[in-house]
Amino acid sequence: MKDILYIVVPCYNEEEVLPETSKRLKEKVESLVSQGKVSEKSRILFVNDGSKDRTWELISSLHQADPIFFGVDLTRNRGHQNALLAGLMTAKDRCDMAISMDADLQDDVDAVDRMVEEYYAGCDIVYGVRSSRKKDTFFKRFTAEGFYRVMNLMGAETVFNHADYRLMSKRALEGLAEFKEVNLFLRGMVPMVGYRTGTVEYERGERFAGESKYPLKKMLAFAMEGITSLSTKPLKMITGLGFFIFLVSIAMLIYSVIRWAMGETIIGWASVICSVWAIGGLILLSLGIIGEYIGKIYLETKARPRFLIREVLDDEK
Repeated sequence: MKDILYIVVPCYNEEEVLPETSKRLKEKVESLVSQGKVSEKSRILFVNDGSKDRTWELISSLHQADPIFFGVDLTRNRGHQNALLAGLMTAKDRCDMAISMDADLQDDVDAVDRMVEEYYAGCDIVYGVRSSRKKDTFFKRFTAEGFYRVMNLMGAETVFNHADYRLMSKRALEGLAEFKEVNLFLRGMVPMVGYRTGTVEYERGERFAGESKYPLKKMLAFAMEGITSLSTKPLKMITGLGFFIFLVSIAMLIYSVIRWAMGETIIGWASVICSVWAIGGLILLSLGIIGEYIGKIYLETKARPRFLIREVLDDEK
């Protein structure tokens, strides 16, 4: 008997794209079943992340019309990463492998076949990686690729050009469940799980309908979340910067004493003003970075639930 596949799709205000998404995913799962690659018990799991439109209504209708569709309704909007984790943890006890993808159909659905093949070849985690960004604008390409480079530079190791399109085996999901942190950044957490990994390249398409949920502002916030959740390198950089400024101040002190001994006084307020503003700015920046870490410690110590589920639509309901 073939293994059970669950496709986990977080949804936030996706009523425009959901009918087409459900259609294409159903065709894909039925095709895999007919080819004998996955079990007929395989399902498509939509996670409603506190949508304000008819998303949950559509998910409920899909489930009533066809049991291949499952649904998880969160009590409120918790963000993409929390919604995705909720779906994966719900699927963990029901499947042998789970594939996570976005609802906007930008991820190539046909790459699922190759992911499943990699799974049967022995991979516990298979990353969907973009083959190119030729279709992106220069600004989008520059900021997106810069995102991954900065993340890795700052110590938050990620897979280049990989978002959240990936396959995870049951034991990889069980390993992910052992990570208890409240501040989630799955792109950095999943590589920490370990096990054998593989990659599948695909061409990312245009969003089928609706608007992107990740404009530049959110991408910057997402990068900061990832860096401060996975790495302490910014704190080490602050220490190094402080030591460098201390050495510069010693050098300036020696320089000033020598000039004074030579009978030459330094006249000019520009250098003083620039120094005050520069050091003041660095201090505020350093305090801000430290504050980010303290805030995360504060949230972690509270141990609040990462998500709460209102309702699950499955074979039993």
